[in-house]
Amino acid sequence: MKVMVTGSRGFIGKNLINYLKTHTDWTVDGWDITDSPDLLFNGYNWIIHLGANSSTVERDVDSIMRTNYDFSCWLYDRCCEKGINLQYASSASVYGMVSDFKEDSPVDPRNPYAWSKYLFERYVKKNPTDKIIVQGFRYFNVYGHHEGHKGGQASPVTQFRRQAESTGVIKLFHDSDKYLRDFICVEDVAWTHIQFLQRVTESGIWNVGTGKPVSFRYVADQIIMVTHANIEYIDMPEVLKGNYQAYTCADTTKLYEAIGPQNWMTVREWIKVNPDVRQFI
Repeated sequence: MKVMVTGSRGFIGKNLINYLKTHTDWTVDGWDITDSPDLLFNGYNWIIHLGANSSTVERDVDSIMRTNYDFSCWLYDRCCEKGINLQYASSASVYGMVSDFKEDSPVDPRNPYAWSKYLFERYVKKNPTDKIIVQGFRYFNVYGHHEGHKGGQASPVTQFRRQAESTGVIKLFHDSDKYLRDFICVEDVAWTHIQFLQRVTESGIWNVGTGKPVSFRYVADQIIMVTHANIEYIDMPEVLKGNYQAYTCADTTKLYEAIGPQNWMTVREWIKVNPDVRQFI
């Protein structure tokens, strides 16, 4: 099998390529926006489209729509023409402030990033094809190695760990014990991609999360156990107020129907087996 991964220099893309090369004997290549578009269609069986502007606080709507929506639509149309199966990254941010996280439930995107992801899902739905397999994945809160370049957009697991190592203090928003998120490590995301590539021949959209949310305070506590850092509570920035998801929890029913129940790694387990802060960079 030949697989091309877009967004190969990004957090999930970099991890996915390394994981595929380690756990399969497939030919796996990476593509970035600076590469020629012709390279995308060089005899590949699958394209895994991860390339995107992933900032949830980006307010340049035209820029994020060009990068996330326009390019994705173009890629989808070309895959249909050339008979190349497509997996693409969507996001749990499309759910917004709702509390029902089933794939067929109403969505509530609250920022340009979330809208760009939802609109591409809608484009695929409105332009169906029977020529290729098209699988969309609504990632929940992914964390792991190589996300240091994301700065303030990195996962709390990475941000808290770096704060603990550099200053000895983890900064939490007030009431962080009440903010619960469905955190999933990037290795489990990569494993999910492999399972679908090997076992699932239908098109659709699936949640990719553990279905077991934990609080921001819980994440900080796990890092404190390793680093002995302290906690400082701060106010939430204005740019986040009103749009900040207080709760996410993947409904994994459809996912498990496709690939069976999974033994997801917990945040506590992941931190325990990854004690070196340099791996977060």
